[in-house]
Amino acid sequence: MLLVAVAALLAGLGIWAGEPRAPGDALPRDAASGELPSGPCAPTTTLVPPCGAWWGAYVPYAANGSLKDAVLGFEKRIGRKLDLVYNYHDMSGTELDGQLLTPDEQELGEDRLLMLAWESTVWTEPHHENWTETQLGWRNIASGRYDEEILDPQIRRVKAYGKRVFLSFDQETDARVEEGAGTPEEFVAAYRHLHDRFRKLGADNVVWVWTVSGYLGSADAMKALYPGDAYVDWIAMDQYNYYRCHGTTDWKDFLRSQRPSYEWLRAHISDDKPVMLAEFATAPDAGDPARQRDWYARIPAAIRELPAVKALVHWNRPTSEEPVCDLTVDDGPGLEGYREAGKDEYFRQPVPPR
Repeated sequence: MLLVAVAALLAGLGIWAGEPRAPGDALPRDAASGELPSGPCAPTTTLVPPCGAWWGAYVPYAANGSLKDAVLGFEKRIGRKLDLVYNYHDMSGTELDGQLLTPDEQELGEDRLLMLAWESTVWTEPHHENWTETQLGWRNIASGRYDEEILDPQIRRVKAYGKRVFLSFDQETDARVEEGAGTPEEFVAAYRHLHDRFRKLGADNVVWVWTVSGYLGSADAMKALYPGDAYVDWIAMDQYNYYRCHGTTDWKDFLRSQRPSYEWLRAHISDDKPVMLAEFATAPDAGDPARQRDWYARIPAAIRELPAVKALVHWNRPTSEEPVCDLTVDDGPGLEGYREAGKDEYFRQPVPPR
């Protein structure tokens, strides 16, 4: 009955959904070719850069619907190419949002790393515009109910792509418990099932990222949600300096915003997995605009105090229409500081071509 409900929902969204392509359609056998980097700074097989960290971002689609145009425009503003492009997908199977490795992603992935956040939901609006969705449920994912219709076609696309990609299943998973996705035990079962399904179908080009909010009020839930070292390559968190965005008044510099959760993850989840700041940003301070610039500009010095952090992914999207919640670095002091930080050699690591 749930499958029927999902199908009905997709039909109702026909104005934007489109028809899914056949598995593997238009995908290259190898996303890119060329010699892999060598030497002491060459990335590992799980894409860990030994001599620094990846510099990445989540960039919303451009007004014309193009992710490629959005990323290229962002790169022009920040004065460098991103190492890593982060994008979200639901499990609708539709061309717009439910198809892993869209043509834009494939093209951007030729000389950048991709991180695909795959959510076990069906979004109501394109690109999750108003954050409304239908939960498919972790219990149903774990049972294999959606293998043939939803999971397998996308897994085959990833396999055909060939190049290594980061994959995060239901990012900020501790928050999703409250949204009705299921229990921590059901998430672990769903995560392991998805992982094993990729392996069974031969899609061994996935680097697995387990992403939580990092909110320490959810410490017990985060412990219970960990699938185990054998299923995870990177651990990740989403922490911000929200300042006045969520009714707080505390300005946290970069280290104060990241270090507590970083240290908790290292102490309670894994002390040898690389850490990704899968989303990070600061809100502005209208009374002192230079604060936002300095917050970003000081990242290169600060990040060296968190040596397990091997990727930083900026969240370049406002959390609301209120100016105090504008987390973007598209202009002004924020852009100045972010541009400055991105010049540091720590964020100039050799990106593998395949």
